[in-house]
Amino acid sequence: MGIIAWIILGAIAGFVANLIAGGKEGVLGTILLGIVGAVVGGFIAGSVLGIADITGFNMSSILVAIFGAVIVLVVWHALSGRRGVANRV
Repeated sequence: MGIIAWIILGAIAGFVANLIAGGKEGVLGTILLGIVGAVVGGFIAGSVLGIADITGFNMSSILVAIFGAVIVLVVWHALSGRRGVANRV
């Protein structure tokens, strides 16, 4: 995939992950989170689980990227001491 496709996929994955796990990373943080999540999700799905890999801009790639972005977001919040939804109350 080209860099533009990674950015778009990252933006989508990061945005959905922020909705699922909560977070206030901003636009650039969301895109970076999504790109890192796509890489992490692709590694977990392809290498560890042996099911799907990020092969292009399709639904399975988006789901894998969202899965990875949620994992990255939860780890980020655990390391930084933030809890997403609890922070908003």
